[in-house]
Amino acid sequence: MFFAFSYVKAKGITDSLGYPSRNGQGLCKINGGSFKISSMTPVAQNCGAVAVAVQGRPISVYVETFDWAFYKSGIFKNCGTRYLIHSVLLVGVTNTTWRIKNSWGKGWGMDGFMLLDATNGNNTCGICRGAFYPNK
Repeated sequence: MFFAFSYVKAKGITDSLGYPSRNGQGLCKINGGSFKISSMTPVAQNCGAVAVAVQGRPISVYVETFDWAFYKSGIFKNCGTRYLIHSVLLVGVTNTTWRIKNSWGKGWGMDGFMLLDATNGNNTCGICRGAFYPNK
């Protein structure tokens, strides 16, 4: 996520209207865009701070995804917290779940989303150990 945020800070990014689909070919035709960020803010490495931060905006988080390939639905509980090698967008939290949006497309999980166990502030998949959000 550091590279992505650094790119958007330096070159900017466009929205989907400014970057029309090319029949799913994923061809990158636009380098940069008008939306830029000034910096990124780290969130304290505890679940309370992450839960507060996501109330104001979606935040990027590092997670361990070794057991995610066959996830379809429900609240996921079975993953480690040691290998935080994938970034996802944390979009919400309740007393029992963290709701994340993954980059693996709408065919994965619940239309591209997943619920992780947040009961008692669970750090499921390491979600509370590396969280950041961009600043305009």
